[in-house]
Amino acid sequence: MIFSLGNKSPVVLVSIWCCENYSVEPEEASVARISYVEAGEASREVQQIYEHRLRGKPANVHKAMAHNPQALVPFLAFYQAAGKSLDRKLWEMIYLRVSFLNGCDYCAQHHIASSKKTGLSPEDWQALKIGDLARFADAEQAALRYAEKLTKAPAQITDADLNSLRAHFRDEQIVDLHLLVGLANLTNRFTDPMGLELEFAPAAL
Repeated sequence: MIFSLGNKSPVVLVSIWCCENYSVEPEEASVARISYVEAGEASREVQQIYEHRLRGKPANVHKAMAHNPQALVPFLAFYQAAGKSLDRKLWEMIYLRVSFLNGCDYCAQHHIASSKKTGLSPEDWQALKIGDLARFADAEQAALRYAEKLTKAPAQITDADLNSLRAHFRDEQIVDLHLLVGLANLTNRFTDPMGLELEFAPAAL
């Protein structure tokens, strides 16, 4: 099947890492390897981002990235745009699969939380974690296999790999798949390595 253009608005995408998917727990002593830029100590520019772009509830990834506001602003825009032409369920599946491959608990837990709205189940999460893709549609399997290779061995991508995607996806969607895999790999290498704490109780897998 061909996946049609999704209807994800920028607000929906940003909300994956903001207030709609979890309740922020009372702060405890930080064990992160980097300090967070809290609202009370942030520059006016960062306060505006927290208040208006993140609805007053920035996640720890935002509070860490806010050390460089010039990076945080385009990051939010990139997060909105990457993968925009893909079906929302597939978007979440790819983000989860890449995060599981990289062993990024922070990103995996956030996208477990947000993927509930797309209908993904605990059985789906477990299948994505172990790479058992047989339960998914052919187009989803093709995208997930490609995302895995793009994450683990990008220099080994071949024409045949791209052709396997063309049976299910348009060029626009193939480009978006690359952008989304790149985004997931970026956040996987930003959050867990700096010890960013999860803001809510993790789901059991």
